[in-house]
Amino acid sequence: MAIVTGTNWNAYDAATMTAREIYGKTLAALGEKNDRIVGVTADLAKTTAIVHFADAFPDRFFNVGIAEQNLFGIAAGLAKAGMIPFASTMAVFACFRAGEQVRTDIAYQDLPVKIIATHAGVSFGHAGTTHHCTEDLAVMRAIANMTVICPADGIETSKAVQACVDTPDPVYIRIGRGFEPPCYESDDYTYEIGKAITMREGSDATIICCGIAVLQAVQAAKTLAECDGLSVRVINMHTIKPIDREAIIKAATETRRILTVEEHNVIGGLGDAVGSVIAESGKACAFRKHGLNDEFATIGYAEDLYAHYGLDANGIIDRVRSMVGVDFEEDENWDDE
Repeated sequence: MAIVTGTNWNAYDAATMTAREIYGKTLAALGEKNDRIVGVTADLAKTTAIVHFADAFPDRFFNVGIAEQNLFGIAAGLAKAGMIPFASTMAVFACFRAGEQVRTDIAYQDLPVKIIATHAGVSFGHAGTTHHCTEDLAVMRAIANMTVICPADGIETSKAVQACVDTPDPVYIRIGRGFEPPCYESDDYTYEIGKAITMREGSDATIICCGIAVLQAVQAAKTLAECDGLSVRVINMHTIKPIDREAIIKAATETRRILTVEEHNVIGGLGDAVGSVIAESGKACAFRKHGLNDEFATIGYAEDLYAHYGLDANGIIDRVRSMVGVDFEEDENWDDE
């Protein structure tokens, strides 16, 4: 398996490293090539794994203390001075505690600050509801100038971090807390911000997903093919904004059944982004969103929460099966659309 460009780890290591660790090591490697990259955190260097960059470049790393609003204000100032700041904190702090600074100091000025938000979704399960973040995709995609990315695993996190360095706008990258199983066996695939990746072809239905749901959706599609004879397409919509409209419309046209799956509230996230594209296209299809149903997540280990909310393969299988008999219109003729 090929070494991911410019990093000191390879795809074999992805099975034993968290996405956070891969991010930290990727950033440290990028720092060797680009002296404009700086790191900023609010007393969470080890927790967010930006410590790898801090150890390599102590003169380009800034710990502002437990002051998330200052974190993003300082990151904005560094960007104004010509730097490329990577600001690392937990997703819930980036979206809510420092929401005003992200919006006004960074996005309003369209500054190239890269926000790496860890412990997103329900991945920090046992820490409790206050530390879950199931609203961040909705918050960030509503902020002008903001690019929003939700990688499927550590390998894709590395690719997203590398891809965002030269992006002139602010970028929000959402990753989990701990050991989420790798989705990709190799880094030998093309990654581009704003371009979805088809993980599996299919003609009966399409699952559009992001983050930890991608691996589960692929596993669900395999089981549905073996047990039900269903051909299910799986699309990894790693970029929530700008979203790949072409991939969505193509799936709606060719499979006529769309299920979105996300570790997020069903309001405002991936599902609503996909639904808006379908509605604007005028292409009729059966469409359902799957995630947290407008509720705060309960407390428990992340793996148990994924199963509880049906975000694992079994939960996705149930929801695809429920869509198979859904009618979308009486005829298959698109000429009248």
